[in-house]
Amino acid sequence: MAASTTSTLSLSLNDRLLAGLAALLIGGFLVFGAGLANSSVLHDTAHDTRHSYGFPCH
Repeated sequence: MAASTTSTLSLSLNDRLLAGLAALLIGGFLVFGAGLANSSVLHDTAHDTRHSYGFPCH
């Protein structure tokens, strides 16, 4: 049987606030950037990204 161990890392208040602010900014960008964008722009972006990874889509 394999044994597993976990470790914890205590973050300072400044580090937690910085991480929270970064998550808030990224989340806000995703909600307002994707939520208010024209649907054809989102489709074209997803389409181009899919092709850049080498996945055929048609």
